[in-house]
Amino acid sequence: MSSTDAVKQMNSFAEFYPFYLGEHQNRTCRRLHFVGSTLGLLCLARALYSGEAWWIAIGLLCGYAFAWIGHFGFEKNKPASFKRPLYSFMGDWVMYKDIWTGKIPF
Repeated sequence: MSSTDAVKQMNSFAEFYPFYLGEHQNRTCRRLHFVGSTLGLLCLARALYSGEAWWIAIGLLCGYAFAWIGHFGFEKNKPASFKRPLYSFMGDWVMYKDIWTGKIPF
C-alpha cells in the first residue's frame, strides 16, 4: 500500500496529525506555513473590516503559496493537502497554534 493510500484510509484527524507533523520537519517549511497562515488571517480580517470578499481569496492564495514553496523548495515532499485536504487545512491551524504556544519550534 502506498503512503497516499495509507493517509486516505486514516479515519480521524487524531490519526492524521502525527503524519502531518512528520511532513513538516523542516524548520523553514514550518516558518513559511506560519507566515502564510498569518497573512491569511490578516486578509480575512481585512475582508471582514472592508466587506470586500476577494480578500478571502488573496488570503487562501497566500497561505497555500507559502506552504507549497515550503514543501517543494525545502521539505522536498508533496503537500498533505494533495492527500487529505480537510485534515491538512485543520493541521495547518493546529500546527499554527502549536508554534504560537511553543509546543513546536519556530
